[in-house]
Amino acid sequence: MKKIILALVAVLALQQANAHFLWLETKATGKLNKKHEVKVFFGEYSYGEREKTDGHFTFAEDFTLHLIAPDGNKTTLDKKAATDHYSASFTPGAPGIYRVVLTNNNLEVVDYTQYDLGIFKTEYASVATVHVGKEDKNATGISSLSKLEIIPEKEGEEIVLQVIYDGKPLAENELKVFLPEGWSKTLHTDEQGKVSFAMPWKDTYVVETSYKEQVPGTYKDKKYEFIWHFTTYSFGKE
Repeated sequence: MKKIILALVAVLALQQANAHFLWLETKATGKLNKKHEVKVFFGEYSYGEREKTDGHFTFAEDFTLHLIAPDGNKTTLDKKAATDHYSASFTPGAPGIYRVVLTNNNLEVVDYTQYDLGIFKTEYASVATVHVGKEDKNATGISSLSKLEIIPEKEGEEIVLQVIYDGKPLAENELKVFLPEGWSKTLHTDEQGKVSFAMPWKDTYVVETSYKEQVPGTYKDKKYEFIWHFTTYSFGKE
């Protein structure tokens, strides 16, 4: 009986970790030469579940935050832990579109073959955009930061996103749109890896997609069968 209970606990822990994801929250617009704050959460955005930084968040805490300026210049942001999130800030020095990019490729390999889930490594990425001024110059250089990406092509009353994997459009891949209070919508990318949807409400939208890279490898002397990539893109309508 004890072994059964431990097995159930392990499965539930894995399901919780896989149902969770990292996402960014920040204001969609910033002001020139004014400090702009970004927050990092781990949990389930749609249900308001935000893990404590000294609790389950430790599973995914070893992440790096990058800022990509409109001219393509990339810097690393310092992060600071709070109760249920990490925070960072930057000061825009020029008008344009800034992108905050989170990457975490440092999660340990897990072996769940006894639950028919295989041996795998998880990698997270998250992106948020900040518009400063009326200049619509877009940040460049984002593609080199994560293997699975969600790229905004058009923002406004309707948004158009493209999902890229390893530099190529990812067709027919599931993508979910989340809003608070349990609202979600499931979409699938077209042949060009694109999806589009309306943004009727003023709120923060979080989009999540995942992909299994069926290539074995080794990380920290531990072999794995595949890599499970998770990526989120956050954007607000103010």
